[in-house]
Amino acid sequence: MKIHEYQAKDLFRSYGMLLPSGKVARSADEAESISNELGSTVAVKSQVHVGGRGKAGGIKLAHSPEEARAAAEAILGMDIKGSIVRKVWVEQAARISKEAYLGLIVDRSSACLSFICSSEGGVEIEETAAKTPEKILRFKTYPKEFPEDGARKYAGQLFGDETSVDGVLDVMRKLFKLFAQKDCSLAEINPLVLTEDGQVIALDGKINFDDNALYRHPEIEELRDMDEENENEITAKEQGLSFVQLDGDIGCMVNGAGLAMATMDAIKLFGGDPANFLDVGGSSNPEKVVNAFRLILNSSKVKAILINIFGGITRCDDIARGIIESGRQIDINVPIVVRLVGTNMEEGLGLLKGTSLIPASTLADGVQKTIDLAKGTISG
Repeated sequence: MKIHEYQAKDLFRSYGMLLPSGKVARSADEAESISNELGSTVAVKSQVHVGGRGKAGGIKLAHSPEEARAAAEAILGMDIKGSIVRKVWVEQAARISKEAYLGLIVDRSSACLSFICSSEGGVEIEETAAKTPEKILRFKTYPKEFPEDGARKYAGQLFGDETSVDGVLDVMRKLFKLFAQKDCSLAEINPLVLTEDGQVIALDGKINFDDNALYRHPEIEELRDMDEENENEITAKEQGLSFVQLDGDIGCMVNGAGLAMATMDAIKLFGGDPANFLDVGGSSNPEKVVNAFRLILNSSKVKAILINIFGGITRCDDIARGIIESGRQIDINVPIVVRLVGTNMEEGLGLLKGTSLIPASTLADGVQKTIDLAKGTISG
């Protein structure tokens, strides 16, 4: 689960971090009023769950309340990578001396947490990793005890200023505590800044939470902004399906998260582009398959669908009945490739005989056929 910058900053503030003063505005009038209240120069920042806001024109400096109003008018209603700006954060502009990046993530490969630090702040960390990877520093830790020695070693490298070490360490301790107590999956400050008067301030904030731990944090669950959620993903959750919308043209219907990931990897390996992640679960019934088809076909980009079922608890005949029922209920106007293996496979394949579905014997066979159909190199 993601939250907005202003919500992340509220959490940072509750843990004692230093931040510029600011307020949320949902209209140009409010932005002008807040700017007048804060005085001096302010930053007007779009609040959406995507990166690249500055490059898209979603962050503007304003030197007067009138300029803040104009900035809010320009930003509110913008479409930034598919997210519509419905509110802005208006905060006092900081007098910046240096910028850095500080992040904390769950490092699944080593089953621990990982601090990520860089003296290159204010830009996307992926850009730094691509152009100057040597400027990214990492050290691992565990969620029960803050790594004082490791943190101190890297704290001095962020701003190259010994006088800032204690300030950086203080932020790192508080970020670590927040991360562990709130079951975060990612927390980053970009940029973390050293001001002209020597203060270490969090100028931006991004926090993601582990969805599986939200039952422990109703106060975090309340921060969810449904306007930023994908409608198909919300519907899928209500229907007991695991679904993530992507940008490709090959719809995927698979049982089991691991097989779904492997199927998507295979599609990419063969030169295709998946349109979604969709796990119909381990005890699918025909109605689930119908719902899965509706979700996949909600994307106008889908040109072909690959159904890849390895039946264990999931019964292949249930999937086949769901496919047949989907054809009765939904206008499916794209070709479908089906691979059924496992429990009740013969019954499932028997039910599908005589249909326009294209059978596949292996994953590679199914992926290649689906890609060819999507590209129009073979006909369904």
